[in-house]
Order: sequence, then C-alpha cells, then structure tokens
Amino acid sequence: MSLALTDLLRHPVVQAPMAGGVAVPQLAAAVSEAGGLGFLAAGYKTADGMYQEIKQLRGLTGLAFGVNVFMPQPETPDPAAVGVYAHQLAGEAPWYATELGDPDCGRDDGYDAKLAVLLDNPVPVVSFHFGVPSRDVLDALRRAGTFTLATATTPDEARSVEEAGADAVIAQGVEAGGHQGTHRDDPETDGSGIGLLSLISQVREAVGIPVVAAGGIMHGSQIAAVLAAGASAAQLGTAFLAAHESGAHVLHKQALTNPLYARTELTRAFSGRPARALVNRFLREHGPYAPAAYPDVHHLTAPLRKAAAAAGDPQGMALWAGQGHRMARELPAGQLVEVLAAELAATRTALSAGGAR
Repeated sequence: MSLALTDLLRHPVVQAPMAGGVAVPQLAAAVSEAGGLGFLAAGYKTADGMYQEIKQLRGLTGLAFGVNVFMPQPETPDPAAVGVYAHQLAGEAPWYATELGDPDCGRDDGYDAKLAVLLDNPVPVVSFHFGVPSRDVLDALRRAGTFTLATATTPDEARSVEEAGADAVIAQGVEAGGHQGTHRDDPETDGSGIGLLSLISQVREAVGIPVVAAGGIMHGSQIAAVLAAGASAAQLGTAFLAAHESGAHVLHKQALTNPLYARTELTRAFSGRPARALVNRFLREHGPYAPAAYPDVHHLTAPLRKAAAAAGDPQGMALWAGQGHRMARELPAGQLVEVLAAELAATRTALSAGGAR
C-alpha cells in the first residue's frame, strides 16, 4: 500500500465503519491500539454527532483512525412505490406500538456539513460509501493531510474512484454484510454481485491505486488469501460486530452464531437498498415487496427496527451480517486483531513451508 497508509498500520486489518451505532469510539480505539485501523461511521449521524465521536475517540487513542461518510442520494425514481410499501408495513406499527417513520427525512445525510467538519478538523483517513466525491473534495482532503478511500463493487466503479483522485479503493465483494456500496442503485443488477476474490483480481487489472478487500472475511487465513490476490489490506465488519466494544445490540451479536439464523440474504426490506442481513421474519415477509428507494425506506422502517430492539424481538430487527457470520468470535476487539494477525502469520508460514517442499 502507498506509504501514507502503510505507516498507519502494523497489521493489514481495517475495521469496517458499521453505521447504526455499531462502530463506536471504543471499538475504533481498541482496533487502532492493537495495530489495525479503527473506523467511525458518520452515516445516520448529524455533523455535530460525528464531531463529538471524533473528539471522544481522540481521547481514547493517539493513533490513526478513519471516518466513513455516506454520499448524498438522488431522488427516488418512484415515490408512489414508497407509499405502497408503507401500506404493506401498516400492520407492523401497532404490533410494535410505534408509528412508521417519515420517508422524506432528507437524502444527503448532512454531507456538506460533515465535510466542513472533516476539513476544519482533519482526521487521518476518510472513506466514502454509495458513490465517490468530486475531485475537488478529494483534493481538499488530501491538502488537509487526509488519506481517502471509496467503496467499489465493480471494476467500472473502481475506475471512477481512481479517476476522482482517491488514494485507494475498497473492493467490496457480494459476501459483505450490511449495505452494498454500489454507486448507482439499479434494481436490474440485483443478484449480480461479484465474489470478493474475483473482484480483487478484476479491480487490480482496472486501476493502479491500492486495493482494500472487504466481504465475508472472518479469519486470518482469509486475510492471507485476499493479500495473495493483490489486496493491500482487509476490511472486516461482521468479525468485529461481536467484539466486546461493539455497539451492536446484544440480540444482534447473539444472532450471528444462533442456529436459528442459518443464512444471509441481500434485501431491500429495511432500507430500500441492497444490504446483506440474517434472514428473519421481517426480511422474509417484506423483502420481496420492498422498492428501490433509499433512504426513504430506511427512514420509514427506522422506528419499527428501534421498537423491535427495545422489545427484545430480533425478528423485527435489521440483523446485518456477512456470509461468514457463523465464524464470529466474541472477543475484545484488540485481542481479535492479535488473533487475526497470528492466523495470518501462521498461514503465511504454512504456505512458505509447503512451497519449500
């Protein structure tokens, strides 16, 4: 990886910036202190909320960390479809003793205000999801001393990331938990995601900037595999979801290894954008009918998800998880980084020994 980011890592382990209260300062600090790169998630927060978490994180560690920002979203192509979906969800509201949310709560996630904070108070690393910023934005962050990345799910998206001037690209395979970071939300491409190892190879051929691999990575042996495929580091989300410092709801953590949740599925049920979650009642009942309407559907279902969590009902929660969720380990985040590094080293040693025979 380029010198600027290599200097920030003792181990090629990046903690994914999981939004929704998971990637809290305590988690990011523990990962960075252990030699990885911890991340805060600015998504769904106000600019001030993001700033307060940055201040809190800086009080916990003097080491490098990152902040992830969501790109503004275009207008929903079919607003009427959101109304139809709201009608379908009507029975959920009284069940959880709440109201449906307002789908018109905003589409830019406070993007401009967050950029202003990040330029006035620069952080070591900033990444972007759901698209790529303009070259002017990336150049301004670079002048502020910030290393920039953006997610790509295809070689063409990776080219857009490089052309915009980002320092590195996060190649996100279809195995990844949570939202796919596609630059355009096209329902016609649903189900056509690329597996991580194939994606790394294709992205490496398409661009010259460093690649960070993301998607279903849970063990050090898998980190070794993506590094061998050409990635410079691995980004892990679900692996850190169960960590002691994670802000995930306890029911979410437990569901990762609960045999009741045997598989994951990409769904629009909770947010209107394809996102991988453990299959539960809400996903089964509403996923087939959810429109391509992000963040409208996210705003619409937010009170339901919050009420389900408060009621202790994981069947109504968005249980984001990657395909490797059954390999989750409930450890302190720093210890998990050390275990991953040891597994990586052991895999490399075994491969070297095998090659010497």
